[in-house]
Amino acid sequence: MSAANTLLIFCTCPDQSTAGRLAGELVERRLAACVSQLPGLISTYRWQEKLAHDEEVLLMIKTTKARYADLEQTLAELHPYELPEILAVPVNAGLSGYLDWVAQSTR
Repeated sequence: MSAANTLLIFCTCPDQSTAGRLAGELVERRLAACVSQLPGLISTYRWQEKLAHDEEVLLMIKTTKARYADLEQTLAELHPYELPEILAVPVNAGLSGYLDWVAQSTR
């Protein structure tokens, strides 16, 4: 598997419970090879014309381009936010064995 076929997805969650539930669903459905949860994130943003500061949990989701559409749809359906953050970043390089594992784990 080449790095060009691998994606890193960022998605914020309102709490650890939601993050764990979403991570489990994505891996169980083979939409992600691995989902890392980073608690303690503080997000500052404008929503509905109001400034907000919220503590969130960041998901770092490792997947492939082939699984992205289904992953995005699943996150959009299961996420509690009206407009969840779902950002896909292409992977430019990585350990070939790890990239192969990502591809095999999402088949």
